[in-house]
Amino acid sequence: QVQLVEFGGGLVQAGGSLRLSCTASGRTFSWYRMGWFRRAPGKEREFVATINRSGSSTDYADSVKGRFTISRDNAKNTAYLQMNSLELEDTAVYYCAARSTYSNEYDFWGQGTQVTVSS
Repeated sequence: QVQLVEFGGGLVQAGGSLRLSCTASGRTFSWYRMGWFRRAPGKEREFVATINRSGSSTDYADSVKGRFTISRDNAKNTAYLQMNSLELEDTAVYYCAARSTYSNEYDFWGQGTQVTVSS
């Protein structure tokens, strides 16, 4: 089992920045690909960004490319999501998730952290 806890959500004005953190415990963090997802009010959960186990490869949803950056520090068992140039449409609950090498799905999820972007 892997336990994931997100930190860093809050209220920010449009154009501002936030950095989310996701701290893992329970198993070796570097075994897992990490992802960030979000669920906006009234919408389905959607993919935001992912990073491979070593941190050498990342991928992003088109809606956040150039504004968000995913990273990880395996020594600290933590993944990050740096969010810049935030837009009203980025308002959502953000979740981090972990996926093992042998899985096609994200196996473990955090409880989520609220990000609210105001005008």
